[in-house]
Amino acid sequence: MILGIVDADGGRIIFNGEDITDVPMEKRGFNIVFQDYALFPNLNVYQNITYGLRNKPEISSKEEVEELISLLGLEEHLNKRIGQKQRVALARTMVMKPKILLLDEPLSALDGVIKESIKDRIKTIAQEYDLTTIIVTHDPEEALTLSDRVMIINEGVIA
Repeated sequence: MILGIVDADGGRIIFNGEDITDVPMEKRGFNIVFQDYALFPNLNVYQNITYGLRNKPEISSKEEVEELISLLGLEEHLNKRIGQKQRVALARTMVMKPKILLLDEPLSALDGVIKESIKDRIKTIAQEYDLTTIIVTHDPEEALTLSDRVMIINEGVIA
């Protein structure tokens, strides 16, 4: 509902004091990293990262894209077909400069060392970009280590 993919069946969605409940998804300025990453297998890493800029090249400069690639440690992977999926998906989302970043189970498919690295990168990006990040996870440890605030939703009710 926050992203605008699903319509609210009740209540309102307020962002910065404005009711955005009926604002179309593409006008909200929010973005998401899906659990399955939703990357394009026919494109290399760089093409995946910059895909959204095809229609809106003014959003991020070449320097900003390069800075994000560096921050995520993707320089050596740019010409490869998809590897480092989590970092590529995060970079692709971040070049669009979302007002809110939604992360759906961002660490669920990762092993220990990589999971810690991505946790650190997510925290760094959120701080450097002064970004509100909403994380959906079933892992309590992940929620506690990545978040300033944690809300538990049980059967549709905030517990």
